Amino acid sequence: MGSQMIQIIILAAIALFLILRLRNVLGTREGFEKPQETSTPVPQRRSPRPFDVIDGGTVDPDIADVIDPTSPSGQALIEMKRVDRTFSVSDFSHGARSAYEMIVMAYENGDLETLRRFLSPEVFGPFEAAIAQRNAKGYTVEATFAGVREVKLVDAHYDAISHEGDITMRFTGELTSVVRDPEGRIVEGAPGELKQQRDVWTFSRDMTSENPNWQLTGTGG
Repeated sequence: MGSQMIQIIILAAIALFLILRLRNVLGTREGFEKPQETSTPVPQRRSPRPFDVIDGGTVDPDIADVIDPTSPSGQALIEMKRVDRTFSVSDFSHGARSAYEMIVMAYENGDLETLRRFLSPEVFGPFEAAIAQRNAKGYTVEATFAGVREVKLVDAHYDAISHEGDITMRFTGELTSVVRDPEGRIVEGAPGELKQQRDVWTFSRDMTSENPNWQLTGTGG
């Protein structure tokens, strides 16, 4: 065997040795292997926060809490609030409750000045006449207001021409009332006897006026 052949065999042995060493270090791949993916967390989309959606987005709870907004009365209240941005049905109801007590007690006590402030001239006239008749007989009244059991908005109307708003409320009040004649004899009521008084009153106001006060313009039972 020539020296040239010996050199080729030696070089081939060295090459085979190097290949075997590389396989031991790197390992082998068979077929197509995807490169290893890094584990990157994907942010989860947060579910939207639930909202209480009102149909059409236009229902005013200030009105819906007391009456159907789609009814004629509800529409009248909507128009009142459009004209007077400071008007609140809730605030009105609280004010009407207070006004009811003041008017009832002013009548029982014959307080004409208070009645004149809260009543329209048309309503004040009959109240004044009843008090005058009572005084003419020498009657005196002992009354105590116990509270209001019911305050309910039952009707509303708005006149777009005059801008007058009318709101009708139903009240059920409780009070004690004793009427005595000039000799002190009881002609009506009994001491400590609690009686219920039911009234349906209408309050009115010009919704464009800077005066926020309402007047009692109608009474009923």
